[in-house]
Amino acid sequence: MLDTNFAKVLELAQKYEPEMSKFLRDMIAIPSESCDEEKVVLRIKEEMEKVGFDKVTIDPMGNIMGYIGHGPHLIAMDAHIDTVGIGDRELWKYDPYQGYEDKEVIYGRGGSDQEGGMASMVYAGKIIKELGLENAYTLVVVGSVQEEDCDGVCWQYIVNEDKLRPEFVVITEPTDGKIYRGHRGRMEIKVTTKGISCHGSAPERGENAIYKMAPILTELQALHENLVDHPFLGKGSLTVSQIFHTSPSRCAVADSCWISIDRRLTAGETAEYALQQIRNLPAVKAANAEVTMYTYERPSYTNLVYPTEAYFPTWLIEDGHPVCNTLEEAYLGLFKEEPVVDKWTFSTNGVSIMGRYGIPCIGFGPGHEDQAHAPNEITWKKELVRAAAMYAVIPSLYTQKYADQMPNATENLVAVE
Repeated sequence: MLDTNFAKVLELAQKYEPEMSKFLRDMIAIPSESCDEEKVVLRIKEEMEKVGFDKVTIDPMGNIMGYIGHGPHLIAMDAHIDTVGIGDRELWKYDPYQGYEDKEVIYGRGGSDQEGGMASMVYAGKIIKELGLENAYTLVVVGSVQEEDCDGVCWQYIVNEDKLRPEFVVITEPTDGKIYRGHRGRMEIKVTTKGISCHGSAPERGENAIYKMAPILTELQALHENLVDHPFLGKGSLTVSQIFHTSPSRCAVADSCWISIDRRLTAGETAEYALQQIRNLPAVKAANAEVTMYTYERPSYTNLVYPTEAYFPTWLIEDGHPVCNTLEEAYLGLFKEEPVVDKWTFSTNGVSIMGRYGIPCIGFGPGHEDQAHAPNEITWKKELVRAAAMYAVIPSLYTQKYADQMPNATENLVAVE
């Protein structure tokens, strides 16, 4: 791609900043927590059609897909368009859905995490069409659902049921202006102890399941300190996030107790490895505690249930990979500076796309990680512009320069319509 094209793309991205901002504010104004995304999906469909996408579809799960181009190289970009709730309303200075905007920022739930990515992708599509940048690719812009509830379940459906398997996927979660090439995985683990209830006035007649859990908690805390490290992704981690119990009354011995564990997995750590670490703890063995993985079976807004284990594998694309090189070159060409390449702290749909299916992922998105799930969430207009420019040039640059460097480069070619 010529430098003049880079300049023209950036010029158009800046020109469309007011329209991107309005579109983002429209999305923010529509509450769209996981499993309640239908209205925001329909708003996205309207905008995709308005700017000239070649085809827009909504799959049976409720994911929206906008297509540009008809070339054989299938490339996808993904934004989850569900949000978390607002939490304590008193912590917000302004209405989290109506918010405000000024010359620099847009305020409201979902701006950074991560409807800003959708706004930039849609207007990247407009730029591609306006400049005639379509070549040997088909670009699919995906607005995925239920990510906040169960990251990656949407892409399990997209790959397995929609039969969409791109050559690579750009994840548009917030990256603080950097390029991200991986993150730790995670899993949700349940540990259960059983007891025997009796009257609280004579606890020696029963077995207290909460007491059985107490030494397990101590050993889990110690286990966290000794988990393995990785030079790029960092250390695995573990925290007890919830505790529950059953008991006939407040005057009785608890007959069951269970905890939830948020386990973050670094490179080389698998689900079975993490489960076995906990099963091997002396206190777990002594209590004959049960260690299992949670499952997710919540219906989407279309009432489709797609059950999955609460296991979200680690993924990492190596430095120097053709996809990584594509984004680095695009960044340098557009902004005349070297990008910073890093990783996410949190988890994304990459856990399925690359973690389960081996489809290369790379990250670049407007917004900042520290805004995710926080009150008074904001995103920056200049980052919407830069992201739109990046998304507009990535497909052409990849197909012209890097596609033939991909392993099994011809496996996923699609028939030209």
